[in-house]
Amino acid sequence: MTAATPRLIPDRLQSPLTRVLRSWETILIIVLIAVCITNSFLSPFFLNAWNLSDATFNFTEKALIAFAMAMLIIAGDIDLSVASIIALASTAMGLVMSMGAGTPEIVLTGIATGLICGAVNGVLVAGMGLPSIVVTIGTMSLFRGIAFIVLGDQAFNGYPKDFAYFGQGYVWWVISFELVLFAVSALIFWALLHRTTFGRAVYAIGNNATAARFSGIRVDRVRFILFLLTGVMSGIAAVCLTSRLGSTRPSIATGWELEIVTMTVLGGINILGGSGRITGVVLAALIMGMVTFGFGLLNVPGIVMSIFLGFLLIGTIAIPRLIRGK
Repeated sequence: MTAATPRLIPDRLQSPLTRVLRSWETILIIVLIAVCITNSFLSPFFLNAWNLSDATFNFTEKALIAFAMAMLIIAGDIDLSVASIIALASTAMGLVMSMGAGTPEIVLTGIATGLICGAVNGVLVAGMGLPSIVVTIGTMSLFRGIAFIVLGDQAFNGYPKDFAYFGQGYVWWVISFELVLFAVSALIFWALLHRTTFGRAVYAIGNNATAARFSGIRVDRVRFILFLLTGVMSGIAAVCLTSRLGSTRPSIATGWELEIVTMTVLGGINILGGSGRITGVVLAALIMGMVTFGFGLLNVPGIVMSIFLGFLLIGTIAIPRLIRGK
């Protein structure tokens, strides 16, 4: 007689408590708690309210883009030009500022530049059918190259005083404007992805674009909108970052592509598309922000953080695959 083969219970038939305990978000919550406890033991300054408030600047701007990037990756695409969009949007803001524009015009210029860059990516990918990874590698060089042509080794300074509020202002006590923007954006993208027909279309496209097309979903339009959203969020991030730094250089946000993609994948977004939740991205942003803050308190060199991010990106892709295979 042969031993009976154990029967696996499908996820949808498991109890709600079992699904919660086995979810990726639960693992991220445990990791976040562990990171905070470790940092509190390693540095006596970690639990200071103002220090923790300043720590939010380590992730809020990147997380704004990660929310849009999550939806884009779920749909089966990716945008590696987001950091270069920030550089170009910041350069455009510096140009209009040097012409005498006020804060409203500067902010609108940054967001509009992000929208235009997103439209360029969307036309090339959704309109012409080119691979998103190839297109955005090209526009990554294009957008930052334009910023270097305009600025060279110079910098734009002298932004209006009220412009500094977007990157340095506080809404109440230790609650910064950027943190409020992060929370509001998280709620908006959560509702968009998990509570609308547009969000269901994003999942359908990521699982099978051909089947989605035959189901009546306008696949190309959805993909184009997603690239627009990513561009707009990059423009908003450019406004916050430029405001926080108080200046514009063409090298601004260099290397952010890796951190944003890492944040997205760490949040449980399937790099191959089709699955993932905004809740995970929120938790991943908090984890990366607290880790970066902890490294800063310990005076760990920046190159160590880059190495850590590299291992984190590989690990978050490889470990779930190994677990599923086992």
